[in-house]
Amino acid sequence: MHSYLKHYIDGAWVESEGGTKHAVINPATEQAVTEITLGSQADVDKAVAAARRAFESFSRTSAEERAALLDRILVEYKKRANDIADAISLEMGAPVSFARTAQVGTGIGHLMAAAKALRAFEFSETIGNSIVVHEPIGVVAMITPWNWPLNQIVSKVAPAIAAGCTMILKPSEEAPTCAMLFAEVMDAAGVPPGVFNLVNGDGPGVGTALSTHKGVDMVSFTGSTRAGIAVAKNAADTVKRVHQELGGKSPSLVLEGADLARAVPGTLMTVLMNSGQSCIAPTRLLVPKALQAEAVAIATEMMKATQTGDPTQEGRHIGPVVNKAQFDKIQGLIAKGMEEGAKLEAGGPGRPDGVETGYFVRPTLFSGVSNDMTIAREEVFGPVVTIIPYEDEEDAIRIANDTDYGLSAVVFGSPEAIKRVAPRLRAGMVYVNGGAPNPDLPFGGYKQSGNGREQGKYGLTDFMEVKSMVGALA
Repeated sequence: MHSYLKHYIDGAWVESEGGTKHAVINPATEQAVTEITLGSQADVDKAVAAARRAFESFSRTSAEERAALLDRILVEYKKRANDIADAISLEMGAPVSFARTAQVGTGIGHLMAAAKALRAFEFSETIGNSIVVHEPIGVVAMITPWNWPLNQIVSKVAPAIAAGCTMILKPSEEAPTCAMLFAEVMDAAGVPPGVFNLVNGDGPGVGTALSTHKGVDMVSFTGSTRAGIAVAKNAADTVKRVHQELGGKSPSLVLEGADLARAVPGTLMTVLMNSGQSCIAPTRLLVPKALQAEAVAIATEMMKATQTGDPTQEGRHIGPVVNKAQFDKIQGLIAKGMEEGAKLEAGGPGRPDGVETGYFVRPTLFSGVSNDMTIAREEVFGPVVTIIPYEDEEDAIRIANDTDYGLSAVVFGSPEAIKRVAPRLRAGMVYVNGGAPNPDLPFGGYKQSGNGREQGKYGLTDFMEVKSMVGALA
């Protein structure tokens, strides 16, 4: 078993003050593989104090100094890419091939995008006889999830560094080792002491301590909507900024005339590639009623052909979901779908045939789903897709928007149809004819999917305050 029992505070690995040990479980074997220390209030206080001290000098560094620091972090990150991928595969179950390319690759993209945005950013603007400037917001607490662990860490750390902020990271206790390795990357790159700090912990402990702390100026949180609400409430008493990227229940609209042979596999692949554990996964596949049977045939074949397997092995299979709680939740929602009358086309309850150990979920497809069914409304976070038939374009738009969430949407169709439909979708991101996330573009959602944006220029501005120097040029 690997042991990472120290926290990274003020440029050094330090013992916890009153923390408790926590075992990290491999979801493929159900065995403990790592132990960490869940931190204490004292650990958080120490990290916040270090970040506040470091802010005094780091906030005054030049944009080029910070861009050069991001460049050095990228160099060190690439050196540890395989180690990070192995840790992600071991602790959250992503197949190692996918972990090396997608999971680790997103971190590279965010570091490059942040440096690019920083070098192009205009920190001051003249308005009449006054000057408006952007300044770093201060000390940022970062609370990140397990599903894309390095993606969500780097998408926060990189723009915070670029803005001139200092930070305390609390990674998910479900997949913490990649964060510990990232702390080693930051140390090797020469990040000044106190600029980046890491305190392991769970939400009720370290998460609450950070979100309520009067020495923290901003909380950047990624996770469930339920947990995001708790963070916002905890932060309210100190009136700190709260940036949230929360849940999703994304639609994929296949419009009349779209190529089903491209749209259906494209939608399913986006759901399956991380065992459904992606906030933007388009799990609601909306198709014209007259084409439902054809869409079902294509989707069923693909779902039945999808293999599950050992995440440490190379290949195109999918791995388990992250833990027993997630497995049980998914099983409950599959059962609910069957109970409410959705037609099961592939997969279903239980583990795949012949699998007795690990939190593996059968790739599952429902058809004939109505948007009021539980399976169409709750975020499953597993390899489960629902096909929802619609009457016409207006009906498709209504169904797509009929959700508490608004993180993303996908639209397949002609350029003319896309121009009509995409602007009417209540989502922070619309992927046209598939597409892929771009680290230069803003990432974030509407409604209960959160507020604020990450990535590129917009991610940079979300870590800044705006100051008016009135009459400065008079």
